Amino acid sequence: MIYPPAERQPIVDHLHGHAVPDPYRWLEDPASIATRSWLAAQDRLWRGHAATLAGRDKWHARVLELTGAGTVSPPLWRGKRRFFLRCTAGQEHGVLYTAGPGRSEEALLDPVELDPSGLTTLDQWHPSPDGRLLAYQLSRSGDERSELYVMDVGTRQIVDGPIDRCRHSPVAWLPDGKAFFYVRSRQVRLHRLGTPAGEDTVICAADRSYGLGISHDGRWLTVSAAADGGNDLWLADLSVSPPDRPALRVVQERTGAVTAPAVGRDGRLYLLTTLDAPRGRLCVADPEHPGPEHWLDLVGPDPEAVIGDFAILDDSVLLVCWTRHAISEISVHDLATGERLGQVPLPGLGSAGRMSTRPGGGHEVWFTYTDGVTPGSVHRYDARTGRSSLWAAAPGAVEVPELSARQLVYTSADGTPVRMVVLARPGTGPRPTILYGYGGFGLSLTPAYSSYILPWVEAGGVFVLAQLRGGGEEGAQWHRAGMLDHKQNVFDDFVAAAERLIADGVTTAAQLGACGESNGGLLVGAAVTQRPDLFAAAVCSAPLLDMVRYEHSGLGPSWRSEYGSASDPEQLGWLLGYSPYHRVRTGVDYPATLLTSFGGDSRVDPLHARKMCAALQWATSGSRPILLRHENGVGHGSRAVSRSVGLAADMLAFFAAHTGLGEQPAGR
Repeated sequence: MIYPPAERQPIVDHLHGHAVPDPYRWLEDPASIATRSWLAAQDRLWRGHAATLAGRDKWHARVLELTGAGTVSPPLWRGKRRFFLRCTAGQEHGVLYTAGPGRSEEALLDPVELDPSGLTTLDQWHPSPDGRLLAYQLSRSGDERSELYVMDVGTRQIVDGPIDRCRHSPVAWLPDGKAFFYVRSRQVRLHRLGTPAGEDTVICAADRSYGLGISHDGRWLTVSAAADGGNDLWLADLSVSPPDRPALRVVQERTGAVTAPAVGRDGRLYLLTTLDAPRGRLCVADPEHPGPEHWLDLVGPDPEAVIGDFAILDDSVLLVCWTRHAISEISVHDLATGERLGQVPLPGLGSAGRMSTRPGGGHEVWFTYTDGVTPGSVHRYDARTGRSSLWAAAPGAVEVPELSARQLVYTSADGTPVRMVVLARPGTGPRPTILYGYGGFGLSLTPAYSSYILPWVEAGGVFVLAQLRGGGEEGAQWHRAGMLDHKQNVFDDFVAAAERLIADGVTTAAQLGACGESNGGLLVGAAVTQRPDLFAAAVCSAPLLDMVRYEHSGLGPSWRSEYGSASDPEQLGWLLGYSPYHRVRTGVDYPATLLTSFGGDSRVDPLHARKMCAALQWATSGSRPILLRHENGVGHGSRAVSRSVGLAADMLAFFAAHTGLGEQPAGR
């Protein structure tokens, strides 16, 4: 394959005694004529290769068919209204609905009605306490730099906004619905309806990533800010200090623990925390004395399960959601004592989403459930009867293939036991396999319906999800074991999974593909530069790859607590040790590699994929292709369904062509 020429410039940075070459720095500038010309040539190269991929249209059709299951969210109750999202087959985006007492549901916000091009996404939505008003955020072309609006739910009229620079902002309404706390430009502010945003009072001025909460009665404001692998946390009593000058008291600072607070209807402060409990514990305290020295365990840690959520029902029943080796369970407890009373029945061994209750109390809770073959649906648990039932099924009916799922425990390079889930149809002998991983930010890979995974398994392939260190599957310690100076553990875990799959005869190196997105793209980049011999193909989507300069673009500065900083001599050593862009070596037969990037991505700059593509194309000694699929008009996260389907189909077709699966996506 003849690659577009890319000049290697003699740029070398001298950092803390390290000579760090960066021959493709010119590709960091997306507006330069040279970059645009190179990117256009890469696009022609990708399109030419894509046209040769056998069965590409069939992959697309099957992914689209399985995506037709659609999605539905649990109800969010405010006043006498409920709000929920639903996306049906053929819709590009989920539509926000509302329903009042005695009234049928009504469509409230449809992003496609706002923008028929499909480039506008609904990023967040927050009804006021009485449900009369709705604060919501829109962004365009995937950039996630949201604008906040306020709508009168009854009239559908916009009564405030737009307020810019509100990326995924939390909103904490005051009880009268005339003002709310929110985050703009990474500062906590108080906005009063009808006043210019420029006059908003700044509550927390430091440039940080904030979370907000407010108690049901509006008395207690909680503010959190990410900090060094955990969060700092403050609490203010709005009954004794005004909203524009809340007297914030420290709950925790510089503990390295993650703590999620909530003041219940009983007046107690509930704290879901990893402080002194890597798998989490639920504590209670008097909000007048909120410091850790006053916390009392209500539900203590489990040696094998991680606490993820809790809900209070009827002022006497407590529900706690856990993941035990990535499988969800919900336990029932006495609210006063924490004594375990039973368990909420779940449909299977899958994933339960966050629990939703009526703010004023009640005996019901709603949550989503999904597993490998079950599209996401909403279930309702009744504390009075102890029974759970299907409340809202996935809106579309789809026929899913039969498959088996088994969780294996394998040993990483340092002897640590790690788990992976293997999804396959019955059969023996090595088969084309996709190994998927993430391993970062404490995020867990849990069972879920996927219109991307199912077609691959249906066609005779194997799909494996590796639950690597750096994730949250085994708690905070599992996360810490895969961050900062321990980041190499994540890559070792992934490589060990590949070696185990080959040793067990599940696949061969000639049939194995590596796949990851975002931080998972960093994982794949590290895997193919450290062990190119293990993989036939790789898909590296929206990746971080230049770990020396990642801080200079996108949301990079906010990730220093996860990766470290090149400004620190010791931390630069960690980063150079695995930075995929800097580990590319000439004369290596690299796997067939597809890098995907998105023009609207404001989290991970597409420059990473551009520079890595140029480096690999220059270096590889083999005939397997190195390609870049760049897509404008979309970003890192939410996008139109058709864009997601197209990307998934192209990734599957690429893997099939380069792992030997061939043209057999339908399998029926």
